[in-house]
Amino acid sequence: MDAELFPRVRTEIAPGAVHLPDWLTPDRQRELIGACRDWARPPAGLRTVRTPGGGTMTSRQVCLGWHWYPYGYARTVVDGDGAPVKEFPAWLGELGRRAVADAFAGTPYDTSTTPHEIATAPYDVALINFYDADARMGMHRDSDEKSAAPVVSLSLGDTCVFRFGNTESRARPYTDVELRSGDLFVFGGAARLAYHGVPRVHAGTAPPELGLTGRLNITLRVSGLQSAGQVT
Repeated sequence: MDAELFPRVRTEIAPGAVHLPDWLTPDRQRELIGACRDWARPPAGLRTVRTPGGGTMTSRQVCLGWHWYPYGYARTVVDGDGAPVKEFPAWLGELGRRAVADAFAGTPYDTSTTPHEIATAPYDVALINFYDADARMGMHRDSDEKSAAPVVSLSLGDTCVFRFGNTESRARPYTDVELRSGDLFVFGGAARLAYHGVPRVHAGTAPPELGLTGRLNITLRVSGLQSAGQVT
């Protein structure tokens, strides 16, 4: 059956957290996958992230603009090959601003910043995570930035369960959201520091025409580091 039993529509998961299904066209998805493959090549390519406690993340990651490592940012891959971080392209920042504008179009936003100003925030960081069938992401907060601008999340490839929680702890209450290839998820305002994670990836669910095995997640953030004078 081709038609959805329950059509997927824009949903506010929590105040400031919005899910927009099918936001990326198939052509745009293929373009982004091609770009991710280029970014994943060394130097400063796809790496396994190691935590201070000695563990490793099961997803693998490459960064643009600023290199994220637990728990900070640098201009070089300090926990990898030491190469300078790859450039954050202007067109990706424009995509992030458009994502925020679309997510919050026609809605009140619970900060002192207007939606238009939020939508034009200078996005300068991309974290690209690759998930194979066994990869997961534990509940965490995106709290290493010096900016409260919304986080933009773009999904490509396999469908995942995205768990969006509360700002107080990793425990309940939380909401599980199905993110498919092409979906957009934006969270800011009261939801900006909510805990979130990926407990499951549904292997083999990527649209065949994408030629991708696994899941790619592109997360765009505003570091706030330039304005804070923390260039390294």
